[in-house]
Amino acid sequence: MRAGPGRDTAEQIETMTPTDDTPRATRRDWLGLAVIALPCLLYSMDLTVLNLAVPQLSADLKPSAAQMLWIVDIYGFMVAGSLITMGTLGDRIGRRKLLLIGAAAFGFASVLAAFSTSAEMLIATRALLGVAGATLAPSTLSLIHNMFRNPQERTFAIGIWIASFSAGGAIGPLVGGLLLEHYWWGSVFLVGVPVMLLLLILGPILLPEFKDPDAGRIDLLSAALSLAAVLATIYGIKDMAEHGIGWRAVAPILAGIGIGAVFLRRQRRLTDPMLDLKLFRNAVISAALAINVLGFLFLFGSFLFIGQYLQLVLGFSPLEAGLWSLPSAIAFILGAPVVPVLAHRFRPALIMGTGLALAGCGFALLSRVAVDSHPAVVVVAGVVFSLGFTPVVALTTELIVGTAPPERAGSAAALSETSLEFGGAVGIAILGSIITAVYRSEIAAGMPAGLPDEAARVAAATLGGAVAEAAQLPADLAAGLLAVARAAFVSGMQLSALVATLGLFATALVALVLLRAVPPASAQVAPKPVSPEAALP
Repeated sequence: MRAGPGRDTAEQIETMTPTDDTPRATRRDWLGLAVIALPCLLYSMDLTVLNLAVPQLSADLKPSAAQMLWIVDIYGFMVAGSLITMGTLGDRIGRRKLLLIGAAAFGFASVLAAFSTSAEMLIATRALLGVAGATLAPSTLSLIHNMFRNPQERTFAIGIWIASFSAGGAIGPLVGGLLLEHYWWGSVFLVGVPVMLLLLILGPILLPEFKDPDAGRIDLLSAALSLAAVLATIYGIKDMAEHGIGWRAVAPILAGIGIGAVFLRRQRRLTDPMLDLKLFRNAVISAALAINVLGFLFLFGSFLFIGQYLQLVLGFSPLEAGLWSLPSAIAFILGAPVVPVLAHRFRPALIMGTGLALAGCGFALLSRVAVDSHPAVVVVAGVVFSLGFTPVVALTTELIVGTAPPERAGSAAALSETSLEFGGAVGIAILGSIITAVYRSEIAAGMPAGLPDEAARVAAATLGGAVAEAAQLPADLAAGLLAVARAAFVSGMQLSALVATLGLFATALVALVLLRAVPPASAQVAPKPVSPEAALP
């Protein structure tokens, strides 16, 4: 990764005042954006909607602890591992075609998941859902890049694209809670079927087709290597967050890094590489990817402890916790339309630096949350860091995809999404490890006397274990255990939020330095139209 833009950026970004012939989006393009938002909303909803169904699912399918872990995690694993492959595949076969194939596969897998009769079947169908889901983000983002040639319109469109992901994540727990009150656990998967059917009907009508006319054949070995590298690394990071540093976590991480090195070496030798390493020579793309990883490292880590705080410390149900989390997602959605206005007038470095600093202030407020704090404190903190992150996500995505050549938009979109997934996984590992270390230290020092050995062992592992064990204990012992466990968790949460605060302020400085030469959107030339061979009817 380059040290900074400097002279290279000035050469990579032409500047001028936009003229009247700047290409504008048509009504069909805006209707197509609405269609594109549907699968994006569903993609993120599927990451959260299953969590509420775990108790019913466990009673019905009776999975082992290891099987339950795979049921929950395999979707995100397969999405992260398949993104680069799917982004490149879209460049080769056509982005609309890949999106529609993915939509059909997603709908089919959703039905299979809903009616799974065993834990093994559900794991397999969730894995298929992940592969299908991986087609959605790169395809939709690269289509936006080609449909919206005007920089200001494209920034707004990307803001809508990001807002749809935020809305999906927010309404997932709400939709899941409502469905589970009236139907069986499989109903949470069937929500995706009508959405994908609508996409299959409207997509061919409203979405144009784009692909790289000079793309070569897909390299299957590269696809396998990229999947294995990402899966191994993220698995190790997640294991580290759950069980601490040990060979069980370190071994897959080292294996993932080694496989990734083999993958990169192979890309240098191939005539038609899956991942165009020339993209990393672009200082703007490299800087935006770095900011993505760092920013989402702290954002995803917050999801780890806010949900637990609302449910296990304050005692809310999953549905109530989802409702209290809703203002944060709404702030993300409402902030998206403001980004193009800001981007038109101010440099991306200034907007992102300010946004990251604002997000840091939100985490600073979280670091002051106590065991008996009102949930409104968490809501305000969430709104603040959501408003701060909105321009960061929109502008890094725009810089990565907008700076890449149009024929490489799919690959650039996949890189953008992979950086988010990777940053989020690392954030969960780092912030989760901080919370776990503080929790175990404090609860060991304050464990109530007279607690059965097995209950003490389970309670010392996680706050969830402490809450479950307390339900089986006499009232006085239960109250003492819950008081110590909740206080220990909040101490870890406070330290983790403080680390995130400092990290976000540091990331703000990174954005200010590395992107200082990138001009406002009003000074950028719209990308040249795609050739007729690349824009198919």
